[in-house]
Amino acid sequence: MSIKLTFCLAAIALLGAMGCTPPQTETSENTAEPVAETSTETTSEGTGTLAVKANGEDFVRQGFTTKDGWEIEFDNLYVTLANVTAYQTDPPFDPQGEAELEPQETVLVSDLKTVDLAAGDETAEPIVIDTQTAASGHYNALSWQMAKATEGDAQGHAIVLAGTAQKAGETIDFVLKLDPELTFTCGEFVGDSRKGFLEPEDTADLEATFHFDHLFGDGEAPADDDINTGALGFDPIANLAENGKVEADTAMLEQQLSPEDYAKLESILPSLGHVGEGHCRANS
Repeated sequence: MSIKLTFCLAAIALLGAMGCTPPQTETSENTAEPVAETSTETTSEGTGTLAVKANGEDFVRQGFTTKDGWEIEFDNLYVTLANVTAYQTDPPFDPQGEAELEPQETVLVSDLKTVDLAAGDETAEPIVIDTQTAASGHYNALSWQMAKATEGDAQGHAIVLAGTAQKAGETIDFVLKLDPELTFTCGEFVGDSRKGFLEPEDTADLEATFHFDHLFGDGEAPADDDINTGALGFDPIANLAENGKVEADTAMLEQQLSPEDYAKLESILPSLGHVGEGHCRANS
């Protein structure tokens, strides 16, 4: 075999081997893409600060007229909440449906806290129950239990309403101590803006809202409005007054109110808890 033929065969073999080997530059480009995607996903995760607030709405701080014409001013309105928990749920929880809450993320914000919903002036903000560091995401559900306060002016009771009521020249000082054994499980906050969207290294809030107009009614609404037809009003409480004062706990109210009025009171308590205008499921 000539030297020229040997050289040609060697060159052909070398070119064939090179054709079966992927270029090194292509290998680098192909492996770079998945690394970049993984890095992007990782940086989108993080934690922020989640706050849960309690709100008795403006009329609790400003005063209001009951469905039966009593002008109510609260000195204090204590509520005690236990196991205040925020959730990211999928699917979104519907408190008026039958499905159970399916949490993807759960944050216990507060074990036990008593707040005075009447604290502050007419412009006061809702009261912060507590804050917790939490994973980012949309917190679209909230739950809490009504519990008896362990200290302070509300000690021994879950809800304490203290204030004055005036009508036709009569003034009644009242203290009502209620102990509803209820757990409120609520869906997403409903209001002028949405709540619960927590971005990394940012803050977000949720709100436990209490609708005490369900108990007393609203004198500015029509008499046949749902808020009034279902409310107890203040007349049944005023009828218990002695020397211009009423102080009663749940047991006394059961004994002293008419059976119909006490049954109405019991039926109203599960409707007190909301998230803004959003509803809650109340379980005893």
